[in-house]
Amino acid sequence: MASRTPHSEKLELRLTRDEKRTLQAAATAAHRSVSEFVLESALARADEALADRRTFSLNAAQWKAFVTALDAPPRPLPRLERLFKEPGFFDAGSNQ
Repeated sequence: MASRTPHSEKLELRLTRDEKRTLQAAATAAHRSVSEFVLESALARADEALADRRTFSLNAAQWKAFVTALDAPPRPLPRLERLFKEPGFFDAGSNQ
């Protein structure tokens, strides 16, 4: 049997009586406690919400365009270059 990581954090939420009954019924149907059901459901939804921020799929043409963009030299940014040439706030004190 896989060992479980102990849960040390707590999350509270407010809900209506009907929402609570719905969660209780769903948890019972899934043979889970309400806490387990809500946690599993919330984590599954969180994974869905974050999926496009973690991984993305590209077809062959898109992949080629992506790699080309990565391999391209950086475009000149004169204002950024000028900023790096100016002394910084903490650099001013070291010249005295």
